Amino acid sequence: MATTSTTKPIKCRAAVSRAGGEPLQIEEVVVAPPQAYEVRIKIICTSLCHSDVTFWRMKEGPMAVHPIIFGHEAVGTIESIGEHVDEFNVGDLVVPTFLAQCNECIDCASERSNMCSKLVFQIGHAMPRCGTTRFADAKGEPVNHFLCVSSFSEYTVVDVAHVTKVDPAISPEKACLLSCGVTTGVGAAWKVAGVETGSTVAIFGLGSVGLAVAEGCRLRGASRIIGIDLNPDKFELGKKFGVTEFVNPSELGERSVSEVIIEMTKGRANYCFECIGLASVMNDAFKSSRKGLGKTIILGVEMHGAPLCLESYDILNGKCVMGSLFGGIKAKNDIPTLVNKYLNKELELEKFITHEVGFNEINKAFDLLHEGKSLRCVIWMDK
Repeated sequence: MATTSTTKPIKCRAAVSRAGGEPLQIEEVVVAPPQAYEVRIKIICTSLCHSDVTFWRMKEGPMAVHPIIFGHEAVGTIESIGEHVDEFNVGDLVVPTFLAQCNECIDCASERSNMCSKLVFQIGHAMPRCGTTRFADAKGEPVNHFLCVSSFSEYTVVDVAHVTKVDPAISPEKACLLSCGVTTGVGAAWKVAGVETGSTVAIFGLGSVGLAVAEGCRLRGASRIIGIDLNPDKFELGKKFGVTEFVNPSELGERSVSEVIIEMTKGRANYCFECIGLASVMNDAFKSSRKGLGKTIILGVEMHGAPLCLESYDILNGKCVMGSLFGGIKAKNDIPTLVNKYLNKELELEKFITHEVGFNEINKAFDLLHEGKSLRCVIWMDK
């Protein structure tokens, strides 16, 4: 059991990654008190995102850092606060986020950007302001952070720019989902694309983020939501999130996906979302978007580092490509709005939770995601 203190280090359990691709180890770690502009959070539950798995698999390269505590999609309560923190009180229900909102820089002041220029987005293996860690293992050796959150620990320390207070009326497992994946997809439809009532949209890739895009498009009143995926089972699943039509690229013969989308829509889709991370699919999405007003929103990082090549003529025809990190969401402004949409029974978060496990079973969550059996597996700290 973890001890509680507002001034001293805390000993608690954490799931530590010691080597790329190997099972996480439940260990005792020491979590230091928060320093200036930091809070220490008692994690209630966390969930597994594909980004965690991507970096966990890395065996070499500058991003293959070990030992490290992964996890960046979570909810918890403020256990203690550092100096110069006046935004939070002990006991507040909060969600940490990988993207900062300092509310001081020109980007945080702009409605057009969610990319804080004071605490610039980076993978980060330490606290963002000072570059030091708040974790140590049982031998006193430092343990690295991940994405400024590290939620695979019963307690974690997070910079205040990466923390958002939420209404305690929302249940923890639902709030947890708003920390990353669901917010990324819903935000892409709402904040980045600005999907309009009656729109036709095409979503390339119906993983958890793609389905969150569908949920966002449903909320925005899209009349046709076309899902594109190689897995035929995704169509029945997609219907729960508002997908109205389905295209399986493996069943098209010699026709391209874009040709089929053009035929289905009689002139291409208003909005196309790429949620896979392949340049070829990004190109298909762009070709499927409507001339004059079509928007292609890229949510996936190209997994092989390949460049995206587009025809300049199509750009001149008014089509555009937009990047979407965290769905264009400003956490402190927009996550409370999403919480209200859930509490008002507009946003249906429960559909995303397919499994729940206790913290000691965290490696099972990795197995479920690897096997394609889960969208979001909630990992409870006290079960």
